[in-house]
Amino acid sequence: MMGHTHALTGAIAWLGLAPPLAALPLLNESSRFIETGIMATALSPAELIAGAIICAGAAMLPDLDHPSATIAQTFGPVTWLLSKAVSWLSGGHRGATHSLAFAIAIGLGAHWLAAAYPIGRDIMVVLLIGLALRAIGIGIPGKKLASAMVNIGMTAGLYAVFLSMDVGYAWLGLAVGIGSFIHVVGDCMTERGCPVLWPLSVKFVLPWKIGIKTGRKFEQKILAPVLSVAIVGLLFWRLGPL
Repeated sequence: MMGHTHALTGAIAWLGLAPPLAALPLLNESSRFIETGIMATALSPAELIAGAIICAGAAMLPDLDHPSATIAQTFGPVTWLLSKAVSWLSGGHRGATHSLAFAIAIGLGAHWLAAAYPIGRDIMVVLLIGLALRAIGIGIPGKKLASAMVNIGMTAGLYAVFLSMDVGYAWLGLAVGIGSFIHVVGDCMTERGCPVLWPLSVKFVLPWKIGIKTGRKFEQKILAPVLSVAIVGLLFWRLGPL
């Protein structure tokens, strides 16, 4: 799938799944359910929207294994070098990062950062905001450096808005895990499939007559508009008056 499709599906997954997941009870030390939900203090309207943006960015993380991809230029040489490192570690495009194991590991890692290392958490948040913006086409066609500068400016602006609205990040690991996994699900619907059970090499893919052809008219002219409308609908549903 193309970048904007992944980002849109990440946002949809968050808006659809976060509220019911937040309502799930936690276990206390005596192994009894308590009334406080998993994200009871992290679902203000601002945090729901921030989560959608960050989950959209997380839905791009698996494609950091592709240094030639547009998102690798998000922050110029910084993200390009990161992409080169990810590609080398994962064994190339659609390798280890396109798996259930990666989604779980990156989600747990983000949760740990959010709980223990605020600076690391903020770096990840900034990266994910930038990936989301780049995926939906923020930039100047044919101008890598200018696009990176535009993206840096808009990312900084959004992050400042999150700070001003006291957005908390208790949900960061969940958003990152969901976004990464929804990317894998999406790519399993394309003609190439993904090694979902990596390190096993078998790839999960729909039959070629059903699978989505990446970048073709269906994805650009039909799927992307439908997903965009779905996001607007979910926002009205989650944030509108009861």
